Amino acid sequence: MYRFCCEELVRIRKMEEIRGVPTWQEELTSLVDAGLRYDGAPIDLTAATEIGSKRSGFVSADGSGSEPKETLKDQVTGFMKSWGEMLLELAKGCKDIVQQTVVTEDSFVVRKLRKPAAKVSKKLSFLNEFLPEDRDPIHAWPVIFFVFLLALAALSFSPEHDRPVTVIKKLRLHPTGATRVQLPDGRYIAYQELGVSAEKARYSLVTPHSFLSSRLAGIPGVKKSLLVEYGVRLVSYDLPGFGESDPHRGRNLSSSATDMINLAAAIGIDEKFWLLGYSTGSMHTWAAMKYFPEKIAGAAMVAPVINPYTPSMAKEEMVKTWEQWLTKRKFMYFLARRFPILLPFFYRRSFLSGKLDQLDQWMSLSLGEKDKLLIKDPTFQEFYQRNVEESVRQGITKPFVEESVLQVSNWGFTLSEFRTQKKCTTNGVLSWLMSMYSEAECELIGFRKPIHIWQGMEDRVAPPSMSDYISRMIPEATVHKIPNEGHLSFFYFCDECHRQIFYALFGEPKGQLERVKETKDTLVETEAHKDTY
Repeated sequence: MYRFCCEELVRIRKMEEIRGVPTWQEELTSLVDAGLRYDGAPIDLTAATEIGSKRSGFVSADGSGSEPKETLKDQVTGFMKSWGEMLLELAKGCKDIVQQTVVTEDSFVVRKLRKPAAKVSKKLSFLNEFLPEDRDPIHAWPVIFFVFLLALAALSFSPEHDRPVTVIKKLRLHPTGATRVQLPDGRYIAYQELGVSAEKARYSLVTPHSFLSSRLAGIPGVKKSLLVEYGVRLVSYDLPGFGESDPHRGRNLSSSATDMINLAAAIGIDEKFWLLGYSTGSMHTWAAMKYFPEKIAGAAMVAPVINPYTPSMAKEEMVKTWEQWLTKRKFMYFLARRFPILLPFFYRRSFLSGKLDQLDQWMSLSLGEKDKLLIKDPTFQEFYQRNVEESVRQGITKPFVEESVLQVSNWGFTLSEFRTQKKCTTNGVLSWLMSMYSEAECELIGFRKPIHIWQGMEDRVAPPSMSDYISRMIPEATVHKIPNEGHLSFFYFCDECHRQIFYALFGEPKGQLERVKETKDTLVETEAHKDTY
């Protein structure tokens, strides 16, 4: 560094001489003209280098011989200015070197990064729509990025005493004990049964759970007396990776429907069964209806959530859907669709952190008044904590990322396929003309079973616009619009609501079946009774 400074000073001196800066001899002459004179005394070079030393051979014109003393502050100031000038020159030199060797089009770095940078820029080009028309994205986005980093830094260094002290609840790990069955591919799936036994069941009702839930949810708070009154066998199960069910390596909606059918066969549901889907669990209900319609007797959905990016949604339906959500929830949908690899970062800091928080804060939900009252109820809080603890039992992010991605990706089918339509087999123009007047070669396709949907009109999680879209796609579906009900209030711990659902699906209660097991004596007696006739 010392050598560099000396060379830099020599270079500056030479430049000054070339530009016509006075030499030291000329400067000495100017000092003499300004009032300094030589008194003839010998010049003491050692004394000139010491602060506060004796007089040298130069004296002032007035003969006093005194010189102004330089303070420590002046010395430090001059030193810092000199270093600042040298660092500035060094930075300019480094900048020139980088511009001439690295940033050029023929440089190695540019050749290697040109194509990846172009792909990333193309993927992120949609963000330019949020900028004003007079802003250059190349200059605007770096500024926004650095301001965002500064804002995060400021928030992270906020004083602790300004934050309210809250009691943090911890999630508990419960011992395993679920009933499990093995599927044909070797995985185990955990399930729970409520209501009447398989032998006495008049109706079998299978329900997949929603996001951040488990088999323990089922129909939250449903009374066993209601299940017995209608003769319902209620089966709820853990999706792969949730609760005590084994994960699935390549899960999609088709495999989800297959798991549901295999579970029903494994636990002895031989006849057609009913489906009940709540919130995001409804997409697994749609999948079973699509891929195994012959196994399904009918479907009920409460506050169903659909893919908010589906292209068949009308513009008005999409606007009404998105305007109900908080910014954070919109951001999570965006990550699930574009950058799902970032979702584990947020999940590990929320519901997989081991701490229990309120549902609306974890899920970024904007709840209505009735839902807010419900989540404060001690019964709901106890149920909610136990259900979440079971949902995150395995502590892995994969099943939650899968659920989020499935919701916003292509399902592999559209809801319009469930509409009852007429399909005619035509082998030519003549056959097509004949089919217009003949019903013999035509058949009705679609899901020709009952579909009931319950929609709370104050729901801000699955807005009414989603049910409007379903009603438009499937005119045969019966939509029950419930005023003053939110996303949770109609499904959780509402006896009257549960009775309404059962009545719409099954009609008047007929009780459970009474099946008498036949013995050998009964068979002999029956045969003898037949012979008498």
